Amino acid sequence: MYTVEKINQSITQSPSQPASQPASQPASQPASQPASQKIGDELNGSLSESNNSLLDRLDDLTHAQLKALLAKKLTDAKLGLHWERNEIEFDSALSANLVMPDLVPDECNGKGAYDNLIIEGDNFDALRLLRTTHAHKIRVIYIDPPYNTGEKDWVYNDHYVGKNDRYRHSMWLEFLFQRLTLARDLLTPDGVILVSINDENRSRLELLMDEVFAGMRRGSMVWKTRSGTNLSNDVRLSNDHEHILVYGREGFSFRGEDKDFSQYKNPDNDPRGRWKTGDLTLGFTWAQRRNLYYPIQNSNTGVWYPCNPSRVWAFASEKIVEDVSTLRKQSMEQYIREEKILFPDPASERVQIWNTMEELLAAIDSGDVPIRPKTKTPILSKDLPGLEFWVGKPVGFGRPWFKRHLRDLQSEVRAVSSWIKGASDDADDDDFVVALNAQRSGTGEHSVNEILGFQAFAYPKPPSLMLNLLRQATNPGDTVLDFFAGSGTTAHAVLALNAENLNEIPRKFIMVSSREATAKEPARNVCLDICAERIRRVSEGYGTTKGFGGDFAYLRLNKINHADAFYDLKPETAWHAICLKYVGRILPFLNVPVATIAASSDSAILFCFSVDDEALRQLASHPAYKLRVYSDRPDSVASYLLESGKLVDSSSWMSEAIKGQGA
Repeated sequence: MYTVEKINQSITQSPSQPASQPASQPASQPASQPASQKIGDELNGSLSESNNSLLDRLDDLTHAQLKALLAKKLTDAKLGLHWERNEIEFDSALSANLVMPDLVPDECNGKGAYDNLIIEGDNFDALRLLRTTHAHKIRVIYIDPPYNTGEKDWVYNDHYVGKNDRYRHSMWLEFLFQRLTLARDLLTPDGVILVSINDENRSRLELLMDEVFAGMRRGSMVWKTRSGTNLSNDVRLSNDHEHILVYGREGFSFRGEDKDFSQYKNPDNDPRGRWKTGDLTLGFTWAQRRNLYYPIQNSNTGVWYPCNPSRVWAFASEKIVEDVSTLRKQSMEQYIREEKILFPDPASERVQIWNTMEELLAAIDSGDVPIRPKTKTPILSKDLPGLEFWVGKPVGFGRPWFKRHLRDLQSEVRAVSSWIKGASDDADDDDFVVALNAQRSGTGEHSVNEILGFQAFAYPKPPSLMLNLLRQATNPGDTVLDFFAGSGTTAHAVLALNAENLNEIPRKFIMVSSREATAKEPARNVCLDICAERIRRVSEGYGTTKGFGGDFAYLRLNKINHADAFYDLKPETAWHAICLKYVGRILPFLNVPVATIAASSDSAILFCFSVDDEALRQLASHPAYKLRVYSDRPDSVASYLLESGKLVDSSSWMSEAIKGQGA
């Protein structure tokens, strides 16, 4: 996506297309309106005011106005999430200032071009910048936002929000709404956003995500975060888990895992090919699925088999279903006719006949009846219906299985399970899902402390969680964004994943973190001293641990007033912004007449620090025929190059750097 393959097309198009205009309105309106509609129209302005202001005016409204107001409130009501946006002061980060990236060379890791980014600053401002440089280029976004616990663990409008704040939940929702709305525009057509959240705030966040990412909900994962018990409440319910919400665009899917076909064999030379045995039951009781609770018979031997009352048969019976054509799968009898049901070997199976009900009841009392394979509990009991059916019939003590052929598999890839287990939990031998594992939450903290050598960060996510998520959610060459980067666990996982796959195109990361300075700690800088330092050590190695490799550019956000952009915007800053937009990297800024951002055999994107005779000569002699040039004198460049026979798109580097941020 960061190549010049499409330069030819973009140069020949107009640099900017006019925005589509709304459909023209009718030239005239009806001569008269119902009185109630007029009153409703008069109240529209009032409804846009804050509710507090409207409450102050209620005594002045007439009966008809109050009735119209109530009608409008009732008809405007909708199912979904609501928060008091009008009653809270919007976040101070929502400013009209320009946001520019200033490179801090001394804090970067590596030399020359940088593929990875660490951005210091408010994440709302960072997202505004990224919307101009990385729109539709981020494949995976992972965030672990503040959890709104009321413990003053997050800042809104420059103030910590406590649990006694009247509008705490509304401020939290507004805080995330503004950021998620910007983040949505960064995702690729097959992109996904993964959001960690605790159980207390999951419902609010999920409704908010449904509103921002409409139609993109793909499900959620549950991660068991602790091994012990949390008895901090009076109901003795231990809160041991967190959620990861998954919202992906239409083209997204987890990578899954190729199924293991080694268990598929063909000992009986079945012409349908290799097969393995599979379960013939579903996880429902007979009371839940009565239509799937019935006896089956081996037509070759005449032996009958009772259904497990705790796990009914997986397929319906032709003797129960009136219209077999309505079944989504074949009937049990059809599978038996096709020899897809594996019955026990009659040479070794025990078969019993109870000639009277008394004999059957005595066998039930003594436990001498077919049993459930795993629990070893009886399948026949006195409280089950239809016991008389089994009198006088040969009953097999073995259990039938399903003959699952390799050729019948709908997919050769196992899906990812929504349950994230502990690293020490037993692995499931499941043909259908990939079970992710992760260390408990405390291990994340130990990891950061070990790397940095001090008590660095409270409650970070463990690297194993992020590594396993990114193994499944990313492809080689993808860019991963975390705009609540904290201690940098996401970047740690990206570098570890790259180190595992040295033959693949490296994945890239963009981490956004703030200083988190306070009155007590004015020099505190989480982004620089914890996030960046951790990633630096993970990259280069620490102690006896070998580094994963990788670089990063350290960027510090700088706000510039629109009116001052002409004076305050430095060409180095514009260069970095334009490089990010076109090649997704930070390239070295060279104080030369003409610098190349990207080039192909016949096209190039060029940057002129200052247009002079030497710069014009270099542009005219450039080997590429089609040029996009950013300079401080775009009209002069365009005129000069057109005379030299070049096809040119000439623009101001200042205008290009600030394009898309609005006034």
